[in-house]
Amino acid sequence: MYIKPASRLGQIKYSVMDTIARAHEAEKKGKEILYLHIGDPLLFDFDTPSQIIEETYKAMLDRKTGYTETSGITDAIEAVENYSSGKGIKNINDIFITTGVSEAIDMSIAALVDEGENILVPIPCYPIYITSLYKHGAFPNPYYLDESNNWQPDIEDIKSKINDKTRGIVIINPNNPTGSLYSNETIRKVIDLCLEYNLVLFSDEIYDRLLFDGEVHTSPASMTVDATIVTFNGLSKSYLAPGFRIGWMVVSGHEKTNRDYCEAIATFTRARLCANHPEQYAIKPALEGDQSHITEMVEKLQKRRDITVNMLNSIDGINCVAPNAAFYAFPELQFEINDIDFVHGLIDETGVIPMHGSGFGQKEGTNHFRVVFLAQEETLEKAYNILGDYVEKIKK
Repeated sequence: MYIKPASRLGQIKYSVMDTIARAHEAEKKGKEILYLHIGDPLLFDFDTPSQIIEETYKAMLDRKTGYTETSGITDAIEAVENYSSGKGIKNINDIFITTGVSEAIDMSIAALVDEGENILVPIPCYPIYITSLYKHGAFPNPYYLDESNNWQPDIEDIKSKINDKTRGIVIINPNNPTGSLYSNETIRKVIDLCLEYNLVLFSDEIYDRLLFDGEVHTSPASMTVDATIVTFNGLSKSYLAPGFRIGWMVVSGHEKTNRDYCEAIATFTRARLCANHPEQYAIKPALEGDQSHITEMVEKLQKRRDITVNMLNSIDGINCVAPNAAFYAFPELQFEINDIDFVHGLIDETGVIPMHGSGFGQKEGTNHFRVVFLAQEETLEKAYNILGDYVEKIKK
């Protein structure tokens, strides 16, 4: 007797877990593990703001622990609407509170695509978009970010990939895994393509508060009242509450155009009943309360970004484009080696754990790895020194 799993699962990969398993083996052999692979600030010297914890705890004590409205509690939706309006987003059609941004991504894709259709996704890309598309019988349609242009989307490449089965375009801005921040000119061109070809724009903005060097983030939905845009955000990164699993999506554009699409998303929210109830009470104090932790976080991250870029670029055979935001960098290996072999060898021999670039996608003929620079300065310096010694050794 044999129960055959769905064939589409063969397309779904999540390389972080493979890397973690490799790290466990290195740890068993006595290696000191230096973590550069996972984007959880709470594993390092960051902590969830007290007002977020206190309001969630109060909600639990007040017995707000049952089911709630499927799209989210009123306080949370109003706070998200105010935050979105403050960023200049107009023509808001609907707001949905979700179990992390991952659920928002999955439901908004499921509500749009039919089997065999596609959505344009950036390469490199956070893997959840690709996973979700395959899960729903659709396909990722990859377009490239231009490393020579600070990892901006390649507009001509996007345009060349649009076909009669294309339903939308994904932008992740600020970007994971490159840490790039897109220019307004680039965003405007993406919006114009969506209008020209009647596509939905999915705008992932989970890192919109983590900006370096005085940069300013612009939401695409603030630049148009005509395009259909789904804007994603949540509490996991800027608000240091990844375990709360609270995110949201804001659908904007012409109400008549988007009415059926919003209802389709609402159907999925009803099918899963609701997002975490007490944790939804964290949204208002997070967005409207004391923001000083963001200033402190950005100060730490900018120093760690500088250490990352300077030390990696000092290693012969590595080139690292400086990130403008978030807490990721995506350096290129400029010598003959496969990125998976490089990362596995580095873990096995040294205990330093980045992620291989092919886990996020990369242009053919190139090899990259992703580093997360959340760790304290001394840890990063130690890790990059070890990494440099390893590169020097394997290049001989």
